[in-house]
Amino acid sequence: MKKVKNNSTSGLSDEQMLYQLEGRPRLSIAFPMGLQHVLAMFAGNLAPMLIIAAIAKATPAETVIMIQAGMLISGLATLLQLYPIKIGRFQIGSGLPFVMGTSFAFVPTASAAAAAGGIPAVLGGALVGSLAEGVIGVFYKYLKRLFTPLVIGSALIVIGLNLLGVGRDYFAGGAGAKDYGSWQNLTIAFATFLIVLVLQRFGKGIVKTAALLFGLILGYGIAFLFGKVDLSAIGASSWATIPRPLPFIPTFNAQTIISFVIIYITVSMETIGNTSGITIAAFDRQATEKETSGAVLADALGCAVASLFGAMPNTAFGQNVGIVSMTKVVNKWCITLGAGVLIVCGFLPKLGYIFASIPAPVLGGALISVFAMITLNGIKLLAQAGFSERNITVLGITFALGIGFAGHADAIVGILANLIFPEHKKVARTDEKVTEVTAHTAAH
Repeated sequence: MKKVKNNSTSGLSDEQMLYQLEGRPRLSIAFPMGLQHVLAMFAGNLAPMLIIAAIAKATPAETVIMIQAGMLISGLATLLQLYPIKIGRFQIGSGLPFVMGTSFAFVPTASAAAAAGGIPAVLGGALVGSLAEGVIGVFYKYLKRLFTPLVIGSALIVIGLNLLGVGRDYFAGGAGAKDYGSWQNLTIAFATFLIVLVLQRFGKGIVKTAALLFGLILGYGIAFLFGKVDLSAIGASSWATIPRPLPFIPTFNAQTIISFVIIYITVSMETIGNTSGITIAAFDRQATEKETSGAVLADALGCAVASLFGAMPNTAFGQNVGIVSMTKVVNKWCITLGAGVLIVCGFLPKLGYIFASIPAPVLGGALISVFAMITLNGIKLLAQAGFSERNITVLGITFALGIGFAGHADAIVGILANLIFPEHKKVARTDEKVTEVTAHTAAH
């Protein structure tokens, strides 16, 4: 396993720089690393907007506006996470290798808003609701005691388990697909999975590091031979468009805003969990206060800007956190190139639809192990917290309600359970010592 650091890159080879935050590996090595992040999240980035557009009975032109804005804002929000902006004592952005995208967590609330008031109602609720996430980011210093390793670890496990459910559906052809579970879909998915597994296990150098990318490309070829690649949207799309602010005028409804505020609180908890997930997987340490607060603030700002440009809110994508966990590639230049691809796709619809044409079984086969990595990161945090009787009770409640509500309540339930069942002082002191020893070991 590569040891990831974030110090000087002088004297390092291009391949060694992949495992450093800073430095610029040559383009032929860095670009594939960034591209595999884009390919892994592209379909998931577009799907929520397509769902909401359909519920809102949007015209094809309105749907294209949402999609183009979604890709553009995803790229810009990713850059903000990579290269934080400091305003006074606050930092907007984490400085970590996040990839931002449209979150499925907003789909249930946005669906209800779209059915009642169309796209403007969705954007109005998302715009005002983003303030709630901003408040959490600003006051994280005072709230961080709520986010113990137990809470974050259980939230990461629930996120991972729910993503495994998504991966299962992708594996079978996509939820609601007419050929769900067909032998063709399963053959494509298993073939892609085996390609990634073999390259990850036996590959050398760039082949091993970019196993996911090669798996997606080869899986795409297999799916094409099976006739599962639909290229019709590429021909029907325009060559170039320029996303503009306020393509829809937001409308504001109190009930919709309250619903969005609740979801934003949950999403902010997931962002906190994903921030710890990246630092634990890549650097073997907990996220700092500045990194976590910055990640949440960048989330909030990205969601607000997305609403103004007609796109769904976005957040840190869990599958990309899983890719970092699997490959250990954290170089910001690589992720910057991936963000650049997203931004270009925001102006060139045909290029975007090429990426979007990757069939669901290919994504399922490539990503199923990535989702498992997120769950394993959560287990690592739980091991740090310890498995006392009290912790097991909190964990059980979080799993029961978090998984039961498709992951939307996991972090909130975890925090409440953590507060309702107070920790005995003796256990607390022991856990603090474990955390200190773990941090000391990681630092050396």
